[in-house]
Amino acid sequence: MAVKIRLRRMGAKKAPFYRVVVADSRFPRDGRFIEEIGYYDPTKDPVVVKIDGEKAKAWIANGAQPTDTVRVLLKKSNIL
Repeated sequence: MAVKIRLRRMGAKKAPFYRVVVADSRFPRDGRFIEEIGYYDPTKDPVVVKIDGEKAKAWIANGAQPTDTVRVLLKKSNIL
C-alpha cells in the first residue's frame, strides 16, 4: 500500500481550503483517507497552515511520502 500525505480540497467554488490527510495513493483526491493531520487555508491574508507535527513525523517514519506541495508546507512549519 503506497501511502501519501496530501491535500484534500474542501470549501465552496472559488473559495477553497485544504485538509492535510494521509491516504492510500490509489484513492481519489477527495475520497477516502486514513487520517487527517492538519489544514491549509490560502484564502486568508496571512496564509493559515496548521499541521500536527507529531502525527506527520510518525507517518513519514512509517513510510508515507508527502506530495510536493505538502513537503513545502511541512518545511514552512519547521516539521521537516
